[in-house]
Amino acid sequence: MGGFGPVTLSDPSAPAWVPAAAHFERSRLARLVARTSGGSLESFRARAVVEPSWFWSLMVEEVGLRWRVPPDEILDMSRGLPFARFFPGAGLNLAVASIDRWVEDGRGGSVAIAWEGEDGTNGSLTYSELASAVGRAANAIAAAGIGPGDRVGLYMPLIPECAVAMFACARLGATFTPIFSGFGAGSVAARLDDSGAKLLITVDGAWRRGRAIPMKSVADEAVALSPTVTRVMVVRRLGDRAGPVPWRDGRDTWWDDDLAAASPDCPAVPTGANDPYMLIYTSGTTGRPKGTRHVHSGFPVKAASDLAMLFDVQPSDRVLWYSDPGWMMAPWLIFGNLLLGATACLYDGAPDWPGPGRLWSLVDRLGVTVLGLAPTVIRGLMRHGEGYPHGASLGSLRALGSSGEPWTPEAWWWYFREVGRSRCPVINYTGGTEVGGGILGCTTIEPQFPCAFTGPVPGMAAAIADANGRDVEGAVGELVVRQPWVGMTQGFWGGPEPGLPGHDAARQAEADARYLETYWRRPGLEGAWVHGDWARADPNGAWFVLGRSDDTIKAAGKRLGPAEVEGAALAHPGVAEAAACGVPDPIKGEVIAVVVVPSDRAIALDERCAQFEAEVEATVVAGLGRALRPDILLAVPDLPKTRNGKVMRRLVRGVLAGDADLGDLSGLDSPGAIDSLREALARRT
Repeated sequence: MGGFGPVTLSDPSAPAWVPAAAHFERSRLARLVARTSGGSLESFRARAVVEPSWFWSLMVEEVGLRWRVPPDEILDMSRGLPFARFFPGAGLNLAVASIDRWVEDGRGGSVAIAWEGEDGTNGSLTYSELASAVGRAANAIAAAGIGPGDRVGLYMPLIPECAVAMFACARLGATFTPIFSGFGAGSVAARLDDSGAKLLITVDGAWRRGRAIPMKSVADEAVALSPTVTRVMVVRRLGDRAGPVPWRDGRDTWWDDDLAAASPDCPAVPTGANDPYMLIYTSGTTGRPKGTRHVHSGFPVKAASDLAMLFDVQPSDRVLWYSDPGWMMAPWLIFGNLLLGATACLYDGAPDWPGPGRLWSLVDRLGVTVLGLAPTVIRGLMRHGEGYPHGASLGSLRALGSSGEPWTPEAWWWYFREVGRSRCPVINYTGGTEVGGGILGCTTIEPQFPCAFTGPVPGMAAAIADANGRDVEGAVGELVVRQPWVGMTQGFWGGPEPGLPGHDAARQAEADARYLETYWRRPGLEGAWVHGDWARADPNGAWFVLGRSDDTIKAAGKRLGPAEVEGAALAHPGVAEAAACGVPDPIKGEVIAVVVVPSDRAIALDERCAQFEAEVEATVVAGLGRALRPDILLAVPDLPKTRNGKVMRRLVRGVLAGDADLGDLSGLDSPGAIDSLREALARRT
């Protein structure tokens, strides 16, 4: 089955998994490499870097993209690398390319979307059923006054209607803005107002750990702050189970009523390949959220390419990635898999509710073949014990995925052994919203090393650079990209495109300048995309991401990635989760701080806390040495995280440093974690 079996943590140079002959025989990547590069994956990657036009032309062929109008050329660099455009002059509508083509090819009966909610509701849509639903939704959205170039906000959990709405907007030539379903009214309003959305599609509410979340009331507050929104469409999710839904006649309509009254036939608007279809916001440590602009032939093609090249996704696959519509991995899941004719599996709920085995039984029920989880989610599930994944078959799985943050060895091995049963490769994957997919990853035809990437994603000219822009080997440096790629954001949102109502050239120029300053003009690294991650590559070819470059800890004359310190803390058997950061110190410059969550969370709140903190501190010292003893070590019941489980280390650092302004908190899923951290800090001082 391709596994070496157990490999000790003391031998990180040994692969944990190697591909078998069956992996090569199945692999789309292996076939491409054999056909184009004489069987050398190294040569294939190298050519993709120096000839981006060749590679992305090859990916168009591999994905089977069908143009309405073929492109004039593959790559236009007339505005320079930061504003590179692929497939200029081409005509393409994402909804047609992802749905209509499969119906026309006789695969209308294949399942496009399979879904389950936390409350047990479930269902599926075939490609034909999805085509009908998208047509009805597009007609209903058009009846609400939406046309080409208009923006639509989507404030809803990851349910089938969310995917339908995304494709319906694309069919109309409109641009949708996915908004994190856990946001408060102010954060929702900020995105609606910045984008100039005319329509908001939301839900009456959602379930979270068995509790009804009244999203419609939050939506109403947001719309009151967003003067451009004139219509609200509401999906019934809770129904009568959560009481009356606040309503405004003349503005609000029910989604299912609107679709029932609409025709399923809606001709697609003849959009261009470089017309925008999605505006997705990213949050920074300072300033307002940035709206990244993605086009019909960009983000979806990058997602499909990465799924095909790294995860070997084919039409028979069913892919589940635990995420929220407001984070890039949910649109990535939907668009990438449907472009490939596979099945996107959606789950709306907590991974361990109503019991610790929920996610694992879900994999069995949906027949998931590729499962993607953030390392933090795994660490949260680990505390329940290996008995829960062992209580499910998980026999359908052939590959595991991960994204969002660096691994700790214990969590990686638990995922590999207990979930993947030592037979599934762990496809480590890192990139970002602005990238449209991955920069580094693994493949199913290369040996897998614990916590590592096997190298740059094919088509990504990734490198590790020092402060002067020179490539480094075997040392820590900035992760950069030196060539354009399909999927890169077409700058930040500065208003409607030229020729459309509301276009503001001055505002767009300001957005372009902010985009260049954020990614392309780092002193010493000008002309390269600077992603903001520290990385290094080992002599055996394994790449590692060590955390955000602004998360780097510089203590005792040594630069540490937070993952290394967190791994030392997690060696204590009573620690479930950890977050490490550097905190300014007037004497030492910077000191190490570690915040941990006990497996028994009550410890953080009672008289056992001080003893527990001392024990964890001793464990860190044993792992890192006395010179790297943490100056601050606190136990708390929870860490500040995003909805998809990513630890927000910048908030930990901000609280510990005593910052009055913690910046953008819109991505925070657990507001109480900030208060708990402040209380723990006050207790210490």
